[in-house]
Amino acid sequence: MNTSTLPAARDEVDDRTRSTRTRELFAERSSATDPEVRRQLLDELVTLNLPVADSLAQRYSARGLPIEDLVQEARLALVRVVESFRPEYGHDFLSYAVPSILGALRKQFRDSGWTVRPPRRIQEAQQAINQSRSDLLQQLGREPRVSELAESLSLDEETVIEALSADGCYTPASLDRPVGGESDADARTLGSVLGADDPDFASCEARVLLRPLLARLEDRDRTVLRLRFVEGLTQREVGEEIGVTQMQVSRILSRIFTTLRDEVGDVPDIARAS
Repeated sequence: MNTSTLPAARDEVDDRTRSTRTRELFAERSSATDPEVRRQLLDELVTLNLPVADSLAQRYSARGLPIEDLVQEARLALVRVVESFRPEYGHDFLSYAVPSILGALRKQFRDSGWTVRPPRRIQEAQQAINQSRSDLLQQLGREPRVSELAESLSLDEETVIEALSADGCYTPASLDRPVGGESDADARTLGSVLGADDPDFASCEARVLLRPLLARLEDRDRTVLRLRFVEGLTQREVGEEIGVTQMQVSRILSRIFTTLRDEVGDVPDIARAS
């Protein structure tokens, strides 16, 4: 599929509708035998999820590589993910797609955007980790832990941590560089026009990763989260609603957060809101 011919992605579908329609399309594609029908379904799956890929590319837009290159890489990664996804495992598509696309974007920086190039053994470890992470995502339905990556690659955990930590040595741009083609007298600098981080990107990723995990929680745990973070009740009020003490509510929340952190890893720390 030639992603350069795809239209600009406009996100007119909410997360729940996208997830439902994605499952339906994968089910249709699994049962389809006509190659042309399968290709059409693949195109529809990619187009449906383009806004997700484009929003992930935007997260890296101020780190030294052209946004057009990042969008192209994210879209190509999305195509690969759609082609390789195994719906029979029963996992949510985006919980596999988002980490895979982010991994492709990070690889783009490693290949063309290093400021300080790490040792070869770390570069090789990163390549192996990317492949293993993709395989484990399919099997586990979540981001693999450091210990799981290390075991699958026969590496020690310190090497895995070092390789993961090396993501970020990207091409810097001087904050004093003039922008906008203005004259020297009144030129604005890059530093003067940089905006703040958009929290929507991080929250979007968190929602995508957390949705399948929340669905697996017990009914009472989901009720506690809804009362606390959707309806805005205090812990004492939540306890009154479900018939437990405030201390028990606090312990329930702590247990839920620990479970989610173990499953997801570096999503925004929602526990701070408790």
